[in-house]
Amino acid sequence: MTDKNQLGIQYMQDGKFEEAAKTFSEAIEENPKDPVVYVNFGNLLAAVSETDRALKFYERAIEIDEETATAYYGAGNVYFNLEQLEQAKHYFDLAIKKGLNSSDVHFMLGLTLFHLEQITYALPYLKRAVELNEHDTEARFQLGLCLAQLEMVDEAVEELLRVVQEDEEHADAYYNLGVAYAMKDDKDKAISMFDQALQIQPDHHMAANGKNVLSMMEH
Repeated sequence: MTDKNQLGIQYMQDGKFEEAAKTFSEAIEENPKDPVVYVNFGNLLAAVSETDRALKFYERAIEIDEETATAYYGAGNVYFNLEQLEQAKHYFDLAIKKGLNSSDVHFMLGLTLFHLEQITYALPYLKRAVELNEHDTEARFQLGLCLAQLEMVDEAVEELLRVVQEDEEHADAYYNLGVAYAMKDDKDKAISMFDQALQIQPDHHMAANGKNVLSMMEH
């Protein structure tokens, strides 16, 4: 039984979605009371944008065993992608309450709260995501944005500097460093960060705008 589950996941990772669907269907026939197979099938359906069907499979997993944390996480991702953020928040929160403690679930809940402009609540989840996976550059970037929004500028700079250390092509991180240095009244550093962003992404309008504003202030 486990083998079919693993095989289905392997097919999914290889992009062989039809084979994955067939394998998960067989696994469900053989063991209809295993919630994990329903979660995996839900993940497959979500991957091919069959969101309504995906949600039904997650619901079925939860009906079988309401402690299936990954089912709540899967549903949260579907709702996040549908931009139904309150629903996404609800499911990510439940996933954590049911014992899921991955970097991903903390990141997604933090990101959802950030988009809902509940910045203070987003901060601990983004911090936890980075603690659990120090190499998650995107989580660190969002953490930097969150800190900047809360006017914790020094901490924001520290995180964003690590982002550009890990990903030298991260134009948005350079742009936000520019904003942070401007907030610290360090115009020269701010302009050099905007320049870096523009070097990576010449059509980065916000960086160009930031640079223009600062340059005009100098005259």
